Amino acid sequence: MPQKKAALLIGAALAWALAIGGYALAAEATPANALLATSKGDHTLAIVDPLSDAVVAKMPIGPDPHEVIADADGRTAYVSNMGNSSFHRIDVLDLIGQRALAPIDTGPLTGVHGLAISSGKLWFTAQGAMAIARLDLASRQVDWIMGTGQSWTHMLVLTPDLKRIYATNVMSGSLSIFALEQARNLPFAPRSRAPRPPAGVRPPLVWVHTLVATERGAEGVDLSPDGKEVWTASSASGRVYVIDTAARKLAHVLDAKAIGANRVKFTHDGRRVLISSLRTGDVLIYDAKARTEIKRMHVGRGCAGVLVAPDDRRAYVACTSDNYVAVLDMGTMALVDRIDVGPQPDGLAWASRH
Repeated sequence: MPQKKAALLIGAALAWALAIGGYALAAEATPANALLATSKGDHTLAIVDPLSDAVVAKMPIGPDPHEVIADADGRTAYVSNMGNSSFHRIDVLDLIGQRALAPIDTGPLTGVHGLAISSGKLWFTAQGAMAIARLDLASRQVDWIMGTGQSWTHMLVLTPDLKRIYATNVMSGSLSIFALEQARNLPFAPRSRAPRPPAGVRPPLVWVHTLVATERGAEGVDLSPDGKEVWTASSASGRVYVIDTAARKLAHVLDAKAIGANRVKFTHDGRRVLISSLRTGDVLIYDAKARTEIKRMHVGRGCAGVLVAPDDRRAYVACTSDNYVAVLDMGTMALVDRIDVGPQPDGLAWASRH
């Protein structure tokens, strides 16, 4: 009997150790296309098979997880930890091995939140530092920082050519536009004073910061697939702000009545825009061209993160207060499933291996 009891204790300890290390004993293999969802309640990242809506594995993440993103090959995920603008941690997850790797410490860049990834770099907002920063994934080192001078720099989106960055400043009520331009084209460099570069040498590239006034509470943001417009919505008034990216100016204000607006997301074909509401639990579906509401759906309490599948057939909404991820059929615009990924789901992302 003592030997049997000892064996049981050893087995239980091993199972606990494996779970803490990010392994699930009965976990299925990570699908080639996977939905990722953070849980603030149990501090885990769930891997979901979108064909069955089943959770195939969970991995431990940090103390205040918010956004998640996967790298281009769909093998590694990164999770931001905000901590009321004080945390400086990015979790790193091996999606194939289904385990947590060593997290990245961003040091004085606190309040890590919004994430974007491209060309081996992870871009993130550090709202505690009023900045946007870039992390080299190979070296795990920050190699670029740009201050916004704005309060609560929260979400960001990049252009595919990496020459524009758009970021919302929630408490300042503004949108930061960073454009990479040649120094000779800058309005503050008079030609008579600007040094001429040597023959054959192009002028240096610099980031030019333009602020577009929106209003306090404008948080969610997305760029239209054609790159012509940026949409952001205010949680305070429910208004939607449409910015002309070429002019870098406000083009339209839509009285969407999206009170509690949290996230804004274009479909990949650019035809529709989804806006979630933390306060009402609604998801608004807008015609992007006509800028009119198509449908308003109540999908659950505390609607936060929004993700559109690559084929635009489905959309996913994290209903934080109801502890599930709502699955929407974009053809019928109906709620078709609820996925339990753990309490208080928030950030959502797609991971694809090609």
